[in-house]
Amino acid sequence: MLRLLIFLGVIAATTFAQQRSAPRTYRDKVEPHWLPGGDSFWYRNDLPDGKKEYVLVDAVKGERRVVAEPPKMPHDPNAELKPRPSRADSSTETLLRFINRSGQEARLFWIDSDGRRQGYGTLKPGETKEQHTYGGHVWWIEGVDGTPLGIFEGEETTKDALIEPTNGAPKRDAKPEQAPRDWRASIKEHNVWIKHPLTGEEVQLTRDGKADDAYREPFRWSPDGKKFVALQTKRAQERKVYLVESSPVDQLQPKLQSYDYLKPGDRIAQPRPRLFDVEKRAQIPVSEELIPNPWSIDDFHWAPDSSRVFFEYNQRGHQIVRVIGIDAITGEAKAVVEEKSPTFIDYSQKGYLHWLDDTGELLWASERDGWNHLYLYDTKTGAVKTQVTRGPWVVRGVERIDAEQRVAWLRVMGTRASEDPYHFHLARVNLDGTGLKVLTEGDGTHKWDWSPDQRSFIDTWSRVDQPPVIELRRASDGQRMCELERADASALLATGWRGPERFVAKGRDGKTDIHGIIFRPQNFDASKKYPVIEQIYAGPHDFFVPKAWSRFGGQQALADLGFVVVQIDGMGTNWRSRAFHDVCFKNLKDGGFPDRIAWMRAAATTRPWMDLTRVGIFGGSAGGQNALAAVLFHGDFYKAAVADCGCHDNRMDKIWWNEAWMGEMGPHYADNSNVTHAKNLTGKLLLSVGELDKNVDPASTMQVVNALIKADKDFDLIVMTGAGHGSGSSPYGKRRRDDFFIRHLQQ
Repeated sequence: MLRLLIFLGVIAATTFAQQRSAPRTYRDKVEPHWLPGGDSFWYRNDLPDGKKEYVLVDAVKGERRVVAEPPKMPHDPNAELKPRPSRADSSTETLLRFINRSGQEARLFWIDSDGRRQGYGTLKPGETKEQHTYGGHVWWIEGVDGTPLGIFEGEETTKDALIEPTNGAPKRDAKPEQAPRDWRASIKEHNVWIKHPLTGEEVQLTRDGKADDAYREPFRWSPDGKKFVALQTKRAQERKVYLVESSPVDQLQPKLQSYDYLKPGDRIAQPRPRLFDVEKRAQIPVSEELIPNPWSIDDFHWAPDSSRVFFEYNQRGHQIVRVIGIDAITGEAKAVVEEKSPTFIDYSQKGYLHWLDDTGELLWASERDGWNHLYLYDTKTGAVKTQVTRGPWVVRGVERIDAEQRVAWLRVMGTRASEDPYHFHLARVNLDGTGLKVLTEGDGTHKWDWSPDQRSFIDTWSRVDQPPVIELRRASDGQRMCELERADASALLATGWRGPERFVAKGRDGKTDIHGIIFRPQNFDASKKYPVIEQIYAGPHDFFVPKAWSRFGGQQALADLGFVVVQIDGMGTNWRSRAFHDVCFKNLKDGGFPDRIAWMRAAATTRPWMDLTRVGIFGGSAGGQNALAAVLFHGDFYKAAVADCGCHDNRMDKIWWNEAWMGEMGPHYADNSNVTHAKNLTGKLLLSVGELDKNVDPASTMQVVNALIKADKDFDLIVMTGAGHGSGSSPYGKRRRDDFFIRHLQQ
């Protein structure tokens, strides 16, 4: 047996090395270099045998031609100042206060974790905007002509982001003076004070602040500088997680580490807005009737005439979200928007609020009709003026908004019934709900890069079984200007390489399409029967089956050891209908398993080489929770599981992610716990965890271990010393996972 495992380990390493050195796909991407004026660009194709090709494109005429060398470009002071992607793991909420002193209209873009620009509206010359963001999130600012104006990054505390004329070179994190106003505010001994910078007069505005219920910055000033809002916040309870680093590199003895980490049910901070009138040197009382149990109060926004200040209130339990307006004179609070749900409001993924101050409107995202769509509100009356988008498809995000032309460009999913509903497309729609048009056409998932003037975009689309196609399209109507490239994968395919197969089957209800992919070994023999391994991650915050063309090194390397590997998105995951998503509510143990099992059984009816008597499953984090749940709740189907760094009991994990789907604490938490049900284990189990995991408390895994021992169950355990979250994906962790499946599914 040992010799066999060593031999198969060598095969896996060799297969992975061969995949990395296998021929690549050519003509599969376009990185444009826009020429001054924004009407043309060039790009380079890297071809076989080290050859290169340069292409010049007229973006107005839609003409493409090969040139001997790239056009000579003026010095680009921005070449080394391209924004990096935002950190994907940040949970520190903060504010960036954008102050536009550039003398021109400025466009704001958030750079997401994939490096893509997400539009967040515009700032007029002289305008100031407080933007909610997170520490480590990156913002790119440019003029309407595409001129770079700044790159800014969220920090732990509120930061001013001064947008200045830059002559084409964006400044990073310019430090402005405080926006001019008659008074300055500050916090002293937990209370609010104001001071006049010229006369030196100083006034204490509050006296009820104390250490556990303090006033805090930032101050949100009205445009006329006469009023401001501050939050008074009751302090959250303290909870620390302690970790023992058993084998530190700089000493023999272990080290004790600790960090702050609130868990579901803990007492969280309680912010309340306080309104102040600096001319009257007084606080204006504000009713707390509409904010009885805040999870968060943020996204403050003043009306341009300083008559009202708005903020977003998210109630703990995530079943009520309101946009509340406070009268700046009387302090009267009214709900402009009130969103309610009997399950949960997906605030962390689908929340969207955009102010249209010139017309007294706001755009709001809601799933109230069963699909994620945009609604246009009148901010004075709180009435819905129109539902901007509608239908059995979803708005994934807003690319940009032209407030003058009253047009929005959107990332949409599921707009074409003949396609995979998870494909990304670009669409435009008028803010009155008319004129919806999908601007991208190919049957695949799309990503795009805008021209500097945003009159055109470079569209790249592909599928797992379709190499990329790259086109230049017009932003106004989606008209294809020209095809730029069609990827050439012939050299790769000539080696015998094959990508995954797409497969669709009905879910548990016999009606809903469930989508997944199937990997076969490169030396596949249809006359043989292969064990099946599912790679799982069923976190409700997204979908996870790949949609775009890729080499799929990890999944294919596992398949090449003699397995059929599958990946599936079952009910309870995100970005389908509201009903599809709601399956996860207070029910994370479900994991979409009834859909996954039905999908595999349907696939096997026409693929007799899939041996469903030998099914394994693996995953990490939420996927680790899912993998263990498979052999606890569906041990008649799944025979072996590898669960890495799982959040096995949602009471042990981070507060925000678990309360987002499980709501406030109740008996359903224990019912969903793998610890509670550990006694039901059947089949084979490998648990792994990093001893220094600061994402999911490693005690969550160890409590499963405790319950399994008490139930006299056999299992394997690997504790990765000195390792953090996801250590099961390390080379050692993967080798042990592969060996485990070979032992238990192939013997």
